[in-house]
Amino acid sequence: MEAPRTEPLGDSAVTIMFGTERSPELLKRVHSAAASLLAASIADVKDVVPAYLSVAVFYDSLQKSYGEIAPTLLAIARRTALPAARMQASRAHDIPVVYDGPDLDLVASALGLTTEEVVARHLAGHYSVDLIGFVPGFAYLSGLDPALHLPRRTQPRPRVPAGSVAIAGAQTGVYPLDTPGGWHIIGRTDAVMFDPVRDPPALLRAGDTARFALTR
Repeated sequence: MEAPRTEPLGDSAVTIMFGTERSPELLKRVHSAAASLLAASIADVKDVVPAYLSVAVFYDSLQKSYGEIAPTLLAIARRTALPAARMQASRAHDIPVVYDGPDLDLVASALGLTTEEVVARHLAGHYSVDLIGFVPGFAYLSGLDPALHLPRRTQPRPRVPAGSVAIAGAQTGVYPLDTPGGWHIIGRTDAVMFDPVRDPPALLRAGDTARFALTR
């Protein structure tokens, strides 16, 4: 297990690296450290953003320098106990879905399944929120049935409607905003994944769990 280390990220953020190879165990360490950093309420820290291998901490560079804040952040990261010990409480979400996406038939054909089998396998999944990225509120959900693993579309769409439920590679997710995208759209939800006036704005956060529920 590698010891955490820090690197500057631009002139107002610190990257805390935990390793070089993705794994569920390392991701738990990242989530745990991010929770500890948030709980510490460090003065002049603006945001804490976990990724697969690291945590980015954004701070007010007018108040603190990298040399001043990095040791504090690193000390907290190094004190983080066993991966699950200090993680913020995981929240479970049920996301209603209508499975009528424009790619559903093509996905079924490419995978050698019926559309009903695609839907059933997607509904049966117990998903974990690995991280939030790409656009605000977009959660990368792991736990997709291996039978549904499919590379991204060769031609991304210039616009994917908010609420589109999609799969790509070994993950599934919900587009929170109208945005370009290359995942295969298999359904849609009326759940609001991101609302800038809500607190917190994103429905899902790293470390949460989610399931999809059939609706009509």
